[in-house]
Amino acid sequence: MTDTKQMEVWFVTGSQHLYGPETLRQVDIDSSTIVDGLNTSGKMPVKIIFKPVVKTPDEILDICVQASADKNCIGLITWMHTFSPSKMWIGGLKALSKPYMHLHTQFNRDLPWSEIDMDYMNLHQSAHGGREYGFINARMRKNRKVVVGHWQDENVQDQVAVWCRTAIGWADSQGLKVARFGDNMREVAVTEGDKVEAQIKFGWQISAYGVGDLVAYVEKVTEEEVDTLYKEYESLYDVAENCKPGGEFHENVRVQARYEIAMKRFMEDGNFKAFTTNFENLTGLAQLPGLASQRLMAAGYGFGAEGDWKQAALLRIVKTMSKGMEGGSSFMEDYTYHLDPANEAVLGAHMLEICPSIAAQKPRLEVQPLGIGGKDAPARLIFESATGDAMNVTLIDMGNRFRIIVNTLDVIEPLDKMPKLPVASAFWKTHPNLADGAAAWIYAGGTHHSAFTLALTPEYIETFAEYADVEFVIIDKTTNVSDFKKELRWNEIYYMLANGLK
Repeated sequence: MTDTKQMEVWFVTGSQHLYGPETLRQVDIDSSTIVDGLNTSGKMPVKIIFKPVVKTPDEILDICVQASADKNCIGLITWMHTFSPSKMWIGGLKALSKPYMHLHTQFNRDLPWSEIDMDYMNLHQSAHGGREYGFINARMRKNRKVVVGHWQDENVQDQVAVWCRTAIGWADSQGLKVARFGDNMREVAVTEGDKVEAQIKFGWQISAYGVGDLVAYVEKVTEEEVDTLYKEYESLYDVAENCKPGGEFHENVRVQARYEIAMKRFMEDGNFKAFTTNFENLTGLAQLPGLASQRLMAAGYGFGAEGDWKQAALLRIVKTMSKGMEGGSSFMEDYTYHLDPANEAVLGAHMLEICPSIAAQKPRLEVQPLGIGGKDAPARLIFESATGDAMNVTLIDMGNRFRIIVNTLDVIEPLDKMPKLPVASAFWKTHPNLADGAAAWIYAGGTHHSAFTLALTPEYIETFAEYADVEFVIIDKTTNVSDFKKELRWNEIYYMLANGLK
């Protein structure tokens, strides 16, 4: 996973020389105090760095250029303590290449009713200073996050933390390398897409490799390395008896261990952070990587089945954003329905590749036939997902733009046992209900693959979509299908006009 220890968010406060040195010293002190408060809140996923107050166009341009060039800086928090004439910000905002948020706060929470005078009013001008700053951002059509409220309020701090995590995801997205082992599944439409546009919009580098390139790595894995990894499997999972040494399928498990070592080594050598496989492209491999893919996802890599590079990259970003949070994230597929009118739900799963980070219990390691592709039976981890609030996130290529779709879910326990199901699974209720949720997803062109997460909320994904300047639609408890269809039509017009002006 991405190391966030070196990542920084710079706190930049705007003012002007009009107020004199005494007021500006206080602005500096107050800004530093807010930074200390955010850092000691225990909520921030990265270090917030205080920067001296900017008071001129040159100072603003300089800090924005520095931020854009600094490899550790992943974004800015901007605050207008006093009035900062916003024409001063034009040059800096044009030069800034990192995401930023506008924290519309005030140093003091309450008015000092019996003592308020013009000195107080001149110092505490966020109410209209923030509006001046807001105008120039709107005039320049800048995508940014606006958070409003007192900086010591937990809700405000939570929103700042959410924004910081999306900035982490955006930083990880820049130059994110996806290794495609083989091509896309033949004749499937939704796994295709414009890789050049994806690199322009998201920063992703998507590269294809023949399976033979992976086989070369597999052949170099030693028996001793496989022995060591197998012992790790036994320490973490309930290994079926026939998968243990001397058992009928022990060698099948060792094959997956060999794949895991080889794939990880391949990706480390190439600095890849996500990968895809395809059961139609396995020449030279005895099995489809199942356990290996599950384990690599748990280690933080993004994954997409059938060559689905868009979901592989998206899952990686979801995992990066949610690092250290409760709840896991996984590649997922809407597989089959439970259509009891009194209890409609979806059973999500895949042939093999569901990440154990979402497991509710200790996974079982078994070898079962794949039933497709004509290859040997692969080892896999079998478990049921933890329950709770979740969402499916998917990315599609609409031809003239990318669209990110979110559907919120309630993950529940299965209604009965599934002793013959040979794969990991999740069981959920779709918002607003199965009929409307599925219809809206289909109207939007949502894929059968998604990044499933128990850790994040739609706010993270919406902000990420705004960084990339791509379409975002959400299907949740409030969704009305008729209105949703209208939103899709309005979006079609908007993006046609917006892209036409570029």
